[in-house]
Amino acid sequence: MAGKRQAWASREGAARQPRAGSGRAVQGRTWCDGGAEEQTRPCLQECAKVFYAAGARLVLCGRNREALDELTRELAASQAAKVQTHSPYTVTFDLTDPGTIVAATAEILQCFGHVDVLINNAGVSYRGAIVDTTMDVDKRVMETNYFGPIALTKALLPSMIQRRQGHVVAISSIQGKISLPFRSAYAASKHATQAFFDCLRAEVEQCGIEVTVISPSYIHTSLSLNAVTADGSRYGVMDEKTAQGRSPVEVARDVLAAVGKRKKDVILADLLPSLAVYLRTLAPGLFFSLMASRARKERKSKTC
Repeated sequence: MAGKRQAWASREGAARQPRAGSGRAVQGRTWCDGGAEEQTRPCLQECAKVFYAAGARLVLCGRNREALDELTRELAASQAAKVQTHSPYTVTFDLTDPGTIVAATAEILQCFGHVDVLINNAGVSYRGAIVDTTMDVDKRVMETNYFGPIALTKALLPSMIQRRQGHVVAISSIQGKISLPFRSAYAASKHATQAFFDCLRAEVEQCGIEVTVISPSYIHTSLSLNAVTADGSRYGVMDEKTAQGRSPVEVARDVLAAVGKRKKDVILADLLPSLAVYLRTLAPGLFFSLMASRARKERKSKTC
């Protein structure tokens, strides 16, 4: 699967922006998205539109230059902005290739001199039974969802520490807090994401750097269509819950609000998934029974 990873960035003015009021907190700031797979590109596009309209300085990054150029033209043609807008830059690189991270980071920093907000938005999904899944698939999911984003974070972090200012955002998943059957590789990568950025938050707090982890439930994208399966092939099915998920526009606005309010941990989910997070902690036995029941139902529906 030739996933396309993309990113955005913005630049902050001389004074730190106010905590309240997400729009004012974005104006003139430099945003960098650590990348998105093909299936999560709609979220990147909508986030870029929301941030651009709010006056952010964007650096759009990814593997597919044509897609980035198209998005740049779309932003330039937008009439939604009510504040001064800034022409986006583009930086092309593969987030899963460690050899490209250093050069890409230097190019990102050259665009506006620094990055105020880094958005880690890489994501590839997975469907399959653990017993059937090859280690290559596990590694592939971890490279995209975990190792790539933390590599870019580590590359940009020294410049934030030097300025004693910055905000790192990780777009994780509700599955970084609870694990669903037949989603092992994806859930593992998102649990690792949650743990890494929780640690980072504590370590850089004294440097004036904010860290936000955003955990959405289902989003209406092609995530499940392009999910990787146990043997590495494309899943090719639009799950019902994915089709009924939140719109990327809604998620983009929630990300903007979370950054503006400097929230540390945000769950974007309906009541039942949100309750499941607390159930896992307060009544783990019941949670495990529910997940086992779910696994039996899914296995039966697949006639395994």
